[in-house]
Amino acid sequence: MAEYFGSNSRIIVSNDVNGGKPSVEKLADLIACMQATRADVIKLDICVDYITDLAPIFTVLTHCQVPLIAMAVGSKGLISQLLAPKFGGFLVYGSLGGKPVPGLPSLLSLRQIYRLEYMNADTKVFGVISNPVAHSKGPILHNPAFRHMGYNGIYVPMLVDDIEEFFETYSGSDFAGFSVGIPHKEAAVRCCDEVHPLAKSIGAVNTIVRRPMDGKLIGYNTDCEASISAIEDALREREVSRNGTSHGTSSPISGRSFVLIGAGGAGRAMAFGAKYKGARIVIFNRNYERAKALANAVSGEAFPYETLEKFRPETGAILANSSAVGMKPNSDQSPVSKEALRAYDLVFDAVYTPRITRLLKEAAEVGVTAVSGVEMFVRQALCQFRLFTGGSAPEDFMRKLVIEQF
Repeated sequence: MAEYFGSNSRIIVSNDVNGGKPSVEKLADLIACMQATRADVIKLDICVDYITDLAPIFTVLTHCQVPLIAMAVGSKGLISQLLAPKFGGFLVYGSLGGKPVPGLPSLLSLRQIYRLEYMNADTKVFGVISNPVAHSKGPILHNPAFRHMGYNGIYVPMLVDDIEEFFETYSGSDFAGFSVGIPHKEAAVRCCDEVHPLAKSIGAVNTIVRRPMDGKLIGYNTDCEASISAIEDALREREVSRNGTSHGTSSPISGRSFVLIGAGGAGRAMAFGAKYKGARIVIFNRNYERAKALANAVSGEAFPYETLEKFRPETGAILANSSAVGMKPNSDQSPVSKEALRAYDLVFDAVYTPRITRLLKEAAEVGVTAVSGVEMFVRQALCQFRLFTGGSAPEDFMRKLVIEQF
């Protein structure tokens, strides 16, 4: 190589690493062999099957004595780029635009959302654990909020298959807090050392914080209050606009029929929250046994999902969708026909991508009050931010971000 390059040139030697999960020993041996080429910089292109396969890469990045670039190929490898500067990576790859490249953040997101130039070895890692995860708007909200408050943290999407294996692998203090999304909210309870009483009664966790003093994982549920308060406030605001006065101190949900679609983690949070406020719970779910189990827990009723279309609720009923029906890329779908929506007084959709789902659009078209899942998302994110940082959340700033970005 010295024959072709001048003394001012620096040489990057690259190697493709295949053959299953890479171990620290295997990567270290490979790096030693590559150093023998007199490379100035070493680059490893690593094929990973699971996000947990990245842990050895972060270890090698931290201890490597020569400049190292490590790029994990595929959607499970995204955080290999987003967290590389924290662990000592020489440089980061990004895509220029157009069609997304699995495993590569866009250049726009690197510059505007993640701002990796602010990252260092002390940066705390937060993220959303979900599958799928590409739809999450959490990074758009939390990263600017961290910088706004001067907090040294980064929030990244984490495409996780096995949540228990994930927490067994990433057990260090660097990984400080997590949002938990579909389909892991119920399984997350088992991963926690301690669970807040509300989350324990619901049986679902959407927020996990690693306690600094002892490293234990503490589970919370911020979905419950976020979703129910969003519905309550919408009903109160409507009443004020119509009558010039609010419902008083009691919940406007009290005494109503609360028709819930979905019996997963978010659905459980809504069912328990609505029950606590005095509503009568009716549950529809594709897995009828899950619907019955949740209905029994909240003294409600359960019906097969196939009967939802013909179901006729009581006057003043609330319809709440906690399922993923209507989420991008399937935004043309709705769990209920437009005509059936006329029977409800208010429709809430926990899906927030797109902001106005087909369900909400059609509810508004037939004159029914429609409440977007964006409001639930913002409220639970504010609570998560406080749990993550131990400080206050910049509510005005975060709401402004939502208006601009969603």
